[in-house]
Amino acid sequence: MLPSQRDAFDMPRDIAYLNAAAWTPLPLASQEAGCIGVGRKGQPWKVAPDFAGAMHDRARRAAAALINADPSDIAIISSVSYGVATSAKSLAVPRGSRVLVLAEDHSSPVLEWMVRAPEQGFTVETVRQPADGDWTAALLEAIARPGAPVALASIASVHWSDGGAIDLVAVSAALRAQGAALLVDATHGAGVMRLDVREIDPDFLIFPTYKWVLGPYGRAFLYVAKRHQEGIPLEQTSFGRRDVSAERTPFMRDLAYVSGARRFDMGERDHFISMEMAAIGMEMVGLWGPDAITARLRMLTDRLAAGLGNSGALVPDARFRAPHILSLGFPLGMPAGMVERLEAQGAYAAPRLGRLRISPHVYNDEEDVDRFVAAVQEVMA
Repeated sequence: MLPSQRDAFDMPRDIAYLNAAAWTPLPLASQEAGCIGVGRKGQPWKVAPDFAGAMHDRARRAAAALINADPSDIAIISSVSYGVATSAKSLAVPRGSRVLVLAEDHSSPVLEWMVRAPEQGFTVETVRQPADGDWTAALLEAIARPGAPVALASIASVHWSDGGAIDLVAVSAALRAQGAALLVDATHGAGVMRLDVREIDPDFLIFPTYKWVLGPYGRAFLYVAKRHQEGIPLEQTSFGRRDVSAERTPFMRDLAYVSGARRFDMGERDHFISMEMAAIGMEMVGLWGPDAITARLRMLTDRLAAGLGNSGALVPDARFRAPHILSLGFPLGMPAGMVERLEAQGAYAAPRLGRLRISPHVYNDEEDVDRFVAAVQEVMA
């Protein structure tokens, strides 16, 4: 089994930080790269002309490797919401159709369609949260429901608040059978779970770097299926065109779009400080591999579930939860001041929609879990 990677992080022994689903600490290697990047921006005359392009290619390759995509199918963007807006500009949702979203899903894959629905004449249908935690079954039922046709499902691969995992292969197959599209917010899946776009065949898949892939805030990546790569980008940039150059005249020589997903790259993508940091985090995650990471994190969340089984909190069914997130429910409500009382003991997790979302990563170990379990039991008592 993959051993704890604690030594690669600035993680004090008395801290049980189990809040990766909010944001992860930067690896020491990324912190060093960030400091070098600040110096690089401080003396820009030392930046080589080909540096930005090399960093774009490095980050694009690292992102593609996490989801088994071609680097040419990856766009460099700033956030999940940016990726959803880009996707929405390329997708024509027919009037009278349905767009499926998950109940209480994060705002990014939901709000864009709510804004567009009145003008474009489609309906946003919310798939209710299943009592047993089986989001896949709930989605398949909604897709098969007679009535207005489904045009799109815009969903997370793992529900951000309850940790419920979705079988994207099954959902994608059901959507394709009806000629519907799939947009995946893989914020809580990319890097820590096996996601293969060649198998899933989503139309769009998006993930940021500041959570599970150990990167900085403000960097994200958009997979665009080849069937959508002729779309119009959200922003109009010089590097999105074949030949717009400040080095020669005329300035705009060829305004045709470049091929592949690069045309969808965000403006001001030359992040001399954070782009290398993002690449380093993704490369580290890619080196460990999703199977090894999943096995380690499942071991930790199983240990959490076993230790908290008699605490009075509700532990979700292991069949339906993601291997790296354990969200505790509280039949009588979360105890007052619970998060603050846990933090006073060096135990960190996040309150999410009435649940306590616990999310370890590779820097955690059994000692962290046992410390956290003891802290929760004390608070619950």
